[in-house]
Amino acid sequence: MARRGEPRGSVGRVFRCPHCGAALETGERAWRCANGHSFDVARQGYVALERKAARGDTAEMVAARVAFLEAGHYAPIAEAIVAAVAAGGAGASGGRDGALRTVVDLGAGPGYYLAAVLDANLGARGVALDSSRPAVRRAARAHPQITAVACDAWDALPLQDAIADVVLNVFAPRNPDEMRRVLKPDGRIVVVTPTERHLGELELLRVHPEKRERLHKDLGTPHQERDLEFTLELDDVTPLVQMGPSAHHGLERQGPQRVTVSVTVSTFRG
Repeated sequence: MARRGEPRGSVGRVFRCPHCGAALETGERAWRCANGHSFDVARQGYVALERKAARGDTAEMVAARVAFLEAGHYAPIAEAIVAAVAAGGAGASGGRDGALRTVVDLGAGPGYYLAAVLDANLGARGVALDSSRPAVRRAARAHPQITAVACDAWDALPLQDAIADVVLNVFAPRNPDEMRRVLKPDGRIVVVTPTERHLGELELLRVHPEKRERLHKDLGTPHQERDLEFTLELDDVTPLVQMGPSAHHGLERQGPQRVTVSVTVSTFRG
């Protein structure tokens, strides 16, 4: 068990200082670089590696997301992500035995999808990156092998070059140049994006009709791509509304409703 204040699932020297780029030495109470920059380990087990704080999901949004995800509503998406990671096959990334070593989740939220991948890949270590402090607090305890870090997805990521076997990006902002930089040459990127039909009954999202084309422009031609669609019968849609961007606009929905979940799972090679 991790000691109080110690990040869980520490992945060793894969981090770099957000101020100077030097390697970070991870410690029980603080992480430090050779140039004297120091970052305290929060009591909840995460570390903030950012040049300036970025806005992220609120505590209320994160709590709603945790309740919704733990109810299993998006389990098919988690299963599809695990399958996409596994489809790389032995030798596609990781060590000589093909086993995954490090999985980075950019925009990890509370760590739900990253934990699912780690459950399916014993011995792998996860890095959960998110700008939301409430989210990384949750991610830090989502799985024993997760190290949670607060950072700005649009800035240079506080990771060294070519350290990730897999980079996940699920319903989250993309930073394609940085995602490619931290990926091993034989690694892969798994991205989940909503289609125009996603949650259409609630009219919560406006998905750009060229969203898939933009993804391909950012990351290239996908090695594999799969559309996933299923229907949810919800007794109360309030948590679904509150966990996403619509929560910022004060939209309120209550009562039972059938909603369509429609996403694309795309896999890109390094």
